[in-house]
Amino acid sequence: MKINDSPHPYAAVTIIFWSLAYVLTRVVLQYFSAYSVGFLRYFVASCTLVILALIMKMKIPRIADLKWFLMSGAVGFFLYIIAFNKGSERVTASMSSVVIATVPIMTALFSYFIYHEKLKGFQWAAIVIEFLGVIILTLMDGIFTVNTGLIWLLFAAIALSAYNLLLRKLLKDYSALQVSTFSIFAGTLILTIFLPTSVREIRNAMPIHLLYILILGIFSSAIAYLAWSKAFSKAKHASTVSNYMFITPLLTTLLGFLITKEIPDWSTIFGGTIILLGLFIFNFGERLYNRISMNRSSS
Repeated sequence: MKINDSPHPYAAVTIIFWSLAYVLTRVVLQYFSAYSVGFLRYFVASCTLVILALIMKMKIPRIADLKWFLMSGAVGFFLYIIAFNKGSERVTASMSSVVIATVPIMTALFSYFIYHEKLKGFQWAAIVIEFLGVIILTLMDGIFTVNTGLIWLLFAAIALSAYNLLLRKLLKDYSALQVSTFSIFAGTLILTIFLPTSVREIRNAMPIHLLYILILGIFSSAIAYLAWSKAFSKAKHASTVSNYMFITPLLTTLLGFLITKEIPDWSTIFGGTIILLGLFIFNFGERLYNRISMNRSSS
C-alpha cells in the first residue's frame, strides 16, 4: 500500500495533536477560564476551516439538516469542550486522556441500546473492567473521593460518544470533512456566549499563551479533525483508525512530563492500566481468543 493511500499517517498526526491538546489545555487553563479556552480554541479552528471551505468550494448543508448539525455542534463541541476543560482544571493531563480514551467503548455501549448492535460476552467483561479502573481513579491517597474533575471528564466522554452516534446519521448524506467542518461551525456559534469573557481575558494574556491557543485551534482542532476524517476515508475498517485513540494516554503522559514535568500519581497509573486493559480486551479479545484456539488445535 502506498503511503498516500494509507490511513495510518493521518491517524498518527491526529493522535499526536490530540495528545498535545491534553497538555496544552492544562497550561492555558492557568490563565484563561474553561469557557474562554473553549470558545477561543474553536473560534481559531473555525477561522482555519472557513479558509479551507472557501478554497475547496465546500457545499453548505441542506436547510432541513441544519438542526442535526446544530445538535452535533452542541453535543460534540459545546458540551464536550466545556466539560473537558472543567475536568482538565482539576486532574492531570494523563488522567484526562485515559478517561476520554473510553469513548469508543461508550459509543459501542450506546449503540447497543439505541441501534441494538450486539455486544459479545468478552466485551461486557471489558466494560466491567473499565468501570473498576474508573473507581480506582477516584482513590486519591487511598481514600475514595468524588473527584469533580473526573465527573466532568466522564460527562465529556459521554458527550463525545453521543456526537459519534449523530455522525452515523450525518455521514449518510455528507462527507466526513463536511460533517466535522459544519459541526465545528455550529459548536463555535453556540460558544460565542462566552465572547465577552474571552475578550477581557485576552487583554491580559501574554503572547506565549495566545500561541498555545493558536496551536490548540489550528493543529489540535482544525488539522486534527481533518486528518481524522481523511484517515477514516482511506481505512477499510473504522477500527483501524479508532484504535489509535488507545495510544493517547501513553503519549499524553510522555508529553506532559516533557513539557510541564507533570508526573502521574499512583491512582492514575493503576486505574489507567486497568482501563487500558479493558480497552484492549474489548477491541482485541476475539482476535486473541481465536489465535489461542488455533494454536491449541494445531498442537
